[in-house]
Amino acid sequence: MRLVAIGALLVPALLLAQPAKDSCVECHSVMDGPIQKPALLIKNDIHTANGLSCADCHGGDRTSDDPSVAMSKAKGFVGKPKRAAIPQLCANCHGSADFMRRYQPRQRIDQFELYKTSVHGKRLAAGDENVATCIDCHSVHDIRGVKDALSPVHPLRLPETCGRCHSDAHKMAKYGIPTDQLEHYRTSVHWAALKKGDLSAPTCASCHGNHGAKPPEVESVAAVCGSCHVLFAQLYEKSVHQPIFSAASGGGGCIVCHSNHGIQDPTTAMLVGPKAVCANCHEPGTPGAKTAAQMAQWLDGLDAALKRSSAVLTEADEDGMEVSEAQVRLGDGNENLIKARLAMHTFQPEEMHKPIEAGMAIANETLRAGQTALHEKDVRRLGLAISGFFIAITVVAIWLAIRRLEANGSGYIEPVK
Repeated sequence: MRLVAIGALLVPALLLAQPAKDSCVECHSVMDGPIQKPALLIKNDIHTANGLSCADCHGGDRTSDDPSVAMSKAKGFVGKPKRAAIPQLCANCHGSADFMRRYQPRQRIDQFELYKTSVHGKRLAAGDENVATCIDCHSVHDIRGVKDALSPVHPLRLPETCGRCHSDAHKMAKYGIPTDQLEHYRTSVHWAALKKGDLSAPTCASCHGNHGAKPPEVESVAAVCGSCHVLFAQLYEKSVHQPIFSAASGGGGCIVCHSNHGIQDPTTAMLVGPKAVCANCHEPGTPGAKTAAQMAQWLDGLDAALKRSSAVLTEADEDGMEVSEAQVRLGDGNENLIKARLAMHTFQPEEMHKPIEAGMAIANETLRAGQTALHEKDVRRLGLAISGFFIAITVVAIWLAIRRLEANGSGYIEPVK
């Protein structure tokens, strides 16, 4: 046994490696029923991983085996905190720069201040304990880091966490809030991107905030969307629709066309057809409807031309023809298609037509390159076939000559009569 000198004493090194005594965990671990559960859950808690334990939140003396001492109010024991006191309880540590610097120096310490500005925080301060507090989103005794895939606030789990309350018709009844947000979000292009592994894709907190959660007001919708879709927002701000949509009753900005929670991958079906959003304001035959139809025709035409060119180049490439330069050039055409879709948010056809024209020129150029390569392939194959035919005739003639030599038994070849 290795001994370590502490002053004049020799102490077994094994004793020095023992964790600090925690009578809370020791006692609750051997109990039955719900009272045991916290001691089991805390093993996975991020606070436990950082050396904190029950007494750091509940107070008391965890070094004592005497329940009257361990849970002494004189030692700060509070037991189960009142629901309304939970945000302040968490903020005792998470709002202290000195404390958090020891564990997570980069973590913000203004969560509680933000929470007080949120819809949840304001209602809690007014006495409504039905609203979300820290433990409703982060859990209680098994709180995990935000980046932990099992954390309820991990991007992949956050929509479901918010949905636990916001999809509950009974809870939302008193507020008159719809309960279909999560259902719509799970049909959206944002959720599709998130499921594919893009953790930067928007979740509830991306648009509504997390600790300072509140719905975007009508006048701020475009700014919220624009925090990710910067170029779209800049063009939209200069468009004729901006002042009109901003004043729209019940919503404004981007959601007029794209909705909010169930945002779909945008296509020209939004411009024309039975599901066209333009038709909600522009009657058939009006200038607005005609402009929408023209823009849809341009986009679909360029998209089809680029796909046709791509198919021809792919066929040529698979046949072994050199078309790499044309394939690179086709990338410029697709970039112009993206620019055209972007320019659509100006709602100025002349601005949109510039990249359309540039893209069509590239589509035609690369299509000709692919067709030329395929024609060259056919010419080569024809030439190879002809060469192969004459070679075959030559081989057969030589074979026949050899046979005649063998039949005559000499080197003399009888002339063909």
